[in-house]
Amino acid sequence: MNDEFRYLLARAARGTLDRRAFLGRAAALGVASTAATGLLSRAVLAQGPRAGGTLVMGMQGGESTNSLDPALAASQVPFAYAYCTGETIVNIGPDGSLLPKLATEWEASANAQTWRFKIRSGVSFHNGQTLTPEDVAQTLRRHSNEDSQSGALGVMRGISSISVDGEWLVLETATPNADLPYLLADYHLMIQPNGGFDDPAAGIMTGPYKWAENEPGVRHVLEKFDGHWDSGVGHFSQIEILVINDATARNSALQSGQVQLINRVEPRVAGLLARAPGVHVESTAGRGHYVFIMHCNTAPFDNADLRMALKLAINREDMVERILRGYGSLGNDMPINSAYPLFDDSIPQRTYDPDQARFHFERSGHSGPVDLRVSDVAFPGALDAAQLFQESAAAAGIELNIIREPGDGYWSETWNVQPFCASYWGGRPVQDQMYSTAYLSNADWNDTRFFNPRFDELVMQARGELDLDNRKALYREAGLLVRDEGGLICPMFNDFIDAHNDQIAGWVANPAAELMAGQAPIMMWSAT
Repeated sequence: MNDEFRYLLARAARGTLDRRAFLGRAAALGVASTAATGLLSRAVLAQGPRAGGTLVMGMQGGESTNSLDPALAASQVPFAYAYCTGETIVNIGPDGSLLPKLATEWEASANAQTWRFKIRSGVSFHNGQTLTPEDVAQTLRRHSNEDSQSGALGVMRGISSISVDGEWLVLETATPNADLPYLLADYHLMIQPNGGFDDPAAGIMTGPYKWAENEPGVRHVLEKFDGHWDSGVGHFSQIEILVINDATARNSALQSGQVQLINRVEPRVAGLLARAPGVHVESTAGRGHYVFIMHCNTAPFDNADLRMALKLAINREDMVERILRGYGSLGNDMPINSAYPLFDDSIPQRTYDPDQARFHFERSGHSGPVDLRVSDVAFPGALDAAQLFQESAAAAGIELNIIREPGDGYWSETWNVQPFCASYWGGRPVQDQMYSTAYLSNADWNDTRFFNPRFDELVMQARGELDLDNRKALYREAGLLVRDEGGLICPMFNDFIDAHNDQIAGWVANPAAELMAGQAPIMMWSAT
């Protein structure tokens, strides 16, 4: 690398020479475009975050029914803008560690039943109001309210008392809970003035961006909040989210430069997209899983033999190979995999068994087709996965009737409403949060209608069990109950596949969820 090229590279990394001019002059010096682009990317990262510019995102998972109330966030676009505009009490780092956010420190009693969180001072809401510990307490109270319909209601039910002691938030739990801080990192629990009781959908929070325009299902525009307390996030002057639910259109928008960042890259095209000039495909393994869910309390799925027949009638090995194309791993009809520290890998792996599936189907007494509702927004490749399921089930004498639902409204009118449909979960940092959100009998998002007293008892016991071996054993039994008696068909754990172009920098893999666990917009920065 000669001195002239080093000088050009330094100018381009600082932003005083635009990318096109840099590549042109690099070519004149005999440096190939791919090599120059790679060196520029590394140089931009070395320079660190740069303030300014506009990030335009193209995202699947936006609907006309989306609300600005964080309690109601249920799909990808609200998940992303929640992290742009709001903040939780604590955050979870890419390595799974707890990080301070609106709480600067926390402490627990010896029995893990009383927790104290010191609330950060000097934080402003978007309306200029100063954050107080009472705002934090009120937020948790609202999400604890049975009428809130909050996605965090399941994890909040274990808290018996919420109070304020000076600058400290004090929480009492009905039973010991060693994982409570992790639960409070739930993205629904964005802190609002007076907890959001006055107007939960006002969009006023403490995050690095405030609302400028909101067209649900179409477009969202966020502007930098100058009063934000943390200079380490929120580098762009503006963020625009375009709802592009069609995968082909989303990929094209990235390649053409219409957008700089997209989610939900389909595994079948990830390799091809990665070869496009200036495009970077980011694949991150984690806790996310693609599923088919049955309501255990709704006919015909209230029949345990029918549920088992369908679990045995899916060829998960074939599905992982043909749908995920190597970007994932086998599922075992439970929402937990080896990404969780207390996962028990001795649980037998369920396999495709058409003979046993036929046996259980005949014993169930069910006749006629079984309706399965699917949309391409359920997960990448969901329609193809449903067709593979249909084929493998047919070999067991089970007729699946695939009903294609529209993408707009799928998360409000099909998921958690219809008794058998396709869905996805991004996973959670700890087993307790995953089970508390979706599998406890009183979980608001119990989308399989799994009501099992023994399971509930095991999860409650595990919360207060400080011996990790004993805790692992409790989670093992709980997992087997979900696997063998529940309504979850989990054929595969997916990698999160996102993509961005070289106009932005700062990507850091986070196994918790897509788009750096939703925080790519606030952590990345302009590279041009």
